[in-house]
Amino acid sequence: MLDQAYLGVDTGGTFTDFVLLQDQTIRSYKCPSTPERPELAILHGIREMGLQDLLDQGRLLVVHGSTVATNAALEGKGARTVFITNRGFADILTIGRQTRDALYELRPAPKAAPVPRELCLETSGRIGADGNIIDGLSQTELDALMAEIKRLKPEAVAINLLFSFINADFEKAIAKQIPADIFVSCSSEVLPEYKEYERGMATWLNAWLGPKVASYLRNLQSALKTTPIAVMQSSGGTTDASNASQRAVNLLLSGPAGGLAAAKHISQILHRPQLLTFDMGGTSSDVALINGNIKLTNEGKIGPYPVAVPMVDMHTIGAGGGSIAYLDEGGMLRVGPESAGAEPGPACYSKGGTRPTVTDANVVLGRLPATARLGGAMPLNVDAAHRAVGELASALGISTEATATGIIDMANEHMVRALRVISVQRGHDPADFSLCCFGGAGGLHICALAEALGCSDIIVPNYAGVFSALGMLLAPRERQLSRTINIGLADLDPNTLHQNLQDLAASGRQQLLAEGISASQITAQASVDLCYVGQSYTLNLAWQDDIPALEQAFHRAHRDLYGHELALPVQLINIRQALRADTLALNLPDISDGPPAAAVDVQNVISSKGAIEVPRYERSDLRREQCLDGPALISDATSTLWLEQGWRASVDRQGHLLLTRIR
Repeated sequence: MLDQAYLGVDTGGTFTDFVLLQDQTIRSYKCPSTPERPELAILHGIREMGLQDLLDQGRLLVVHGSTVATNAALEGKGARTVFITNRGFADILTIGRQTRDALYELRPAPKAAPVPRELCLETSGRIGADGNIIDGLSQTELDALMAEIKRLKPEAVAINLLFSFINADFEKAIAKQIPADIFVSCSSEVLPEYKEYERGMATWLNAWLGPKVASYLRNLQSALKTTPIAVMQSSGGTTDASNASQRAVNLLLSGPAGGLAAAKHISQILHRPQLLTFDMGGTSSDVALINGNIKLTNEGKIGPYPVAVPMVDMHTIGAGGGSIAYLDEGGMLRVGPESAGAEPGPACYSKGGTRPTVTDANVVLGRLPATARLGGAMPLNVDAAHRAVGELASALGISTEATATGIIDMANEHMVRALRVISVQRGHDPADFSLCCFGGAGGLHICALAEALGCSDIIVPNYAGVFSALGMLLAPRERQLSRTINIGLADLDPNTLHQNLQDLAASGRQQLLAEGISASQITAQASVDLCYVGQSYTLNLAWQDDIPALEQAFHRAHRDLYGHELALPVQLINIRQALRADTLALNLPDISDGPPAAAVDVQNVISSKGAIEVPRYERSDLRREQCLDGPALISDATSTLWLEQGWRASVDRQGHLLLTRIR
């Protein structure tokens, strides 16, 4: 039988990245994204990498990180969606949690309702907190609901009835009546947990985004013929395309989650469990913290929308290589969040962009050399970058080089602030962590960020420019399942809870088996959400049968996070099961031994000490255990590292660059 090949594909706002694993060798490729039809860039990459025969022979498996759900949510381009809830609760998504983005704004701008009032339908069918029926749901009322749906002509319907996580019969009865050509999302399936607002928002988001995601995946599957497609989920694991089509809300951090999967792999092989990750692409930068494991959150947010489904705990800012620099109304220099994106892109792309960006500033400073080829193919237009930054410099009355330095400094400040949010503001000292940098633009800024944070240890992994695509090949097949229990620890019957956990695991195991996963590959990890009685928010802890020990672990976790513990009973709110199956054993190949590589040329670079000449090395030429002292440039087809003075880079056996301070 011919060997299978595996292709990781990360569709970003500016570039689409590819990593191919075949016969334990790895190849990478990068091409401009096609935001209007993302599948076109994927097909282009497959052709350019010479994979058409593998595709035709059915020997290619694609693991894909998609931005379709994210972009639709941020741009407000979801489907026309009807929201069905119990009588008297039609405004629940509009009322929300009464949180204010501008706490001290005397006249805050009113928020637009997520769902127009005319698309909110009320019904009876009321379930009580004990799961018993308070108010029935008649066929007459079902017929009336269907008549309203027919009149409103939606593309999708979201159903969110009270306490459906205990008794889902009424939600199922409504869903069964809805025509098959309408996308249906039930809260009892999307998020079977308490808190009707968060559950309702997740259900509505799933329905609102579902038709667009399902249509995209259908088109992609059609283009790829019989090639199996796995899709990266926000939680850091993959699922098959069929399930992903029904769970759009689980794809909102699909692309960035791949980078964390790869970073966790790197942390394990380098024995560095504590990482601050920094992923800088063309449109945005994503930062996260790994402390042995990837941290998940149920309090995520995409644009204005809270997202209560499990997703990687990540902080995103609008500071990427394509972030546009401009002067505000007061004449102050600003950078981002507006991005030049893939079209027209930075001025140096020669695709019609004329406004200065972070990438243009790096070109002006010589950190992206004139000989560079973005993605290995796109030449840089140095003159266009100078013109774009020069126009801004004229408005500021300073030199082009000083303006470019200011753009970089301001972008760096945005990124340092983001890294402090996920470290310092959560009780962690950045100096205790290794800074792991990836993404096409990350290496140009990483030394400056480490200096600002007090980090003395940086990892620039091999394949850094396509790291998220690599992570998609490393990610396990996964299901994240939950159920609300809501019982005091003092009243808990461990045997009953153990059975509930077993039932939840059995459900997830069955879903993975249906995707063709072998039972021997599947592992389950149980956890529980705990809080003090009366609290609204929970802490997630690994489940243990020793209840007193579990209670003490909660007190410690609360004290570590908030600085105190309370003499109150502890309540168990939700149980969770994370089921994972490692489907691909990927060991990165060792690089060659040999004499140290020489610089390929010398570049003129503007540094903090003025104009200097620095050696430039091709990363693929570097040999195991070779050491380089900054200042230097290290480049490959997908990324460039600006190694600043005072830093030393050593090459490990797999080609990862390990940077340490030498002053």
